Amino acid sequence: MIQAIGLGLVVFVGATAQRVTGLGFSLVTSPYLVLLLGPFDGVLVVNTCAVLTAFIVLTQVWRDVDPRRAALLIGPALPAVVAGAWMARTLPGPPLAVVVGLLILCALVAVVASERARVLRGTPGAVAAGLGSGFLNATVGAGGPAVALYAVSSGWAQHRFAATAQLVFGVLGVASLVAKGGRPSMAAAGWATVAAGLAAGILAGNRLSGRVAPARGRAAVIALAMAGALLTVVKGLAAL
Repeated sequence: MIQAIGLGLVVFVGATAQRVTGLGFSLVTSPYLVLLLGPFDGVLVVNTCAVLTAFIVLTQVWRDVDPRRAALLIGPALPAVVAGAWMARTLPGPPLAVVVGLLILCALVAVVASERARVLRGTPGAVAAGLGSGFLNATVGAGGPAVALYAVSSGWAQHRFAATAQLVFGVLGVASLVAKGGRPSMAAAGWATVAAGLAAGILAGNRLSGRVAPARGRAAVIALAMAGALLTVVKGLAAL
């Protein structure tokens, strides 16, 4: 029961942060779900929640989807998903926890750098972003930073990027679940609190949106995600 409550709280914070700051739900929840459920099942839960969220949002923004750019990102991402899923299935728990924590830290660096770095331009940039997004989606459940870096580098209009990203993340989330072979082993109470946390977080985010300074909210979320990633690395190293 304590674990189920923890799952609901983590998802609630992640969903609220996503709505308020626009920062990836997966970056916030992934390290803490890994601590609660282990590196394999924790990322599977993140993938599941991300798929549901992406497709729900997609029903509202599908008119703004850019099919060409979506294909450019999804094409190279799918084989990278397979590679990431193989790593997730093959590595034992403690080393996988260390890898997950380190990759989340790298993704956070990409989030911070995306405001200044413009290194992923044109078709080669889209291919590189797709590869990075697919691999990170399968291993840590957080494929957003690579795509965000490409969006900033290419000057992609925000509304087109936001809509297209939902299609990309939805497809990659499904691919990650399939490639890793199923669903996480979690009790019904855990799923119930995850669903409740997701719904409550979106509602809370709607109320807080506009009341929290974006820069301050972003800094808080990055600090929270970084703390979780560091704890994941420490726990993994201690278990080696």
